[in-house]
Amino acid sequence: MDEPHHRIRALRTDSTITVYQAYAPEIGLPAVQEGRFPAAWKRDRMTWIKPSFLWMMYRCGWGAKAGQETVLAVEITRDGFEWALRHACLSSYVRGVHPDQAAWQRQLKRAPARVQWDPERDLHLQPLPYRSLQLGLSGEAARRYADEWTTSIRDVTPLAHEIHALVSGGDLDSAARLLPQEDPYPIEEEVLAPLQG
Repeated sequence: MDEPHHRIRALRTDSTITVYQAYAPEIGLPAVQEGRFPAAWKRDRMTWIKPSFLWMMYRCGWGAKAGQETVLAVEITRDGFEWALRHACLSSYVRGVHPDQAAWQRQLKRAPARVQWDPERDLHLQPLPYRSLQLGLSGEAARRYADEWTTSIRDVTPLAHEIHALVSGGDLDSAARLLPQEDPYPIEEEVLAPLQG
C-alpha cells in the first residue's frame, strides 16, 4: 500500500502517544529520573516533538550530536496531542491553504503550536518519499506539554545506540525488529486538512 504524502505515524495506546526529543544529559537525565521535565527545561521556549523515531535519529545523529546525547521517549496524552493539533498553524506559508501571507502570519502569531512536515527516514537515515510530523509547542502548549500532558519519560538512548550498531554492521532485519511499532494515528480529516502543506 502506498503511503500518503502526509501522515502521522506513532507508537500509541488507547490514551497516549509517544513522541521523541533529544537533550543534553543535564536536562535529559533528570527528566527520566523525575518522570517530568526539570525546572531547567525552559517552558517559555519553542520545543519540537517528533512521533517518528527514525526522524529523531536523523535529527540527533543516533544520540551522538552535541547537546542531543540523551534521547527521550515522552509519552503524552492523546487528548493533549490533539489539542495541540487543533490549535496549530503550518510553520510556513502555503498558497491554497492560507488566504494570503498576511493571514498566515496572523495565524502563526496566535497559534501555540506549529506543524512542519519533513521527509520520513529509513534505517540509513535517508529520506523517504513521504513525510512525517514535527510539532512545535510554545507558550500555553509548551507549558501543558511539560506539566499536564506528559505521563512518562523513558531514556531510549541505549536503544538508539543498539539499532545504530546493527545498521552499521549491515544487520538491517535485526535493526528493524527493534524499531518502535509506529502505526497510522487516527485523526479527523477536518483537523489534519488545514495542516497539510
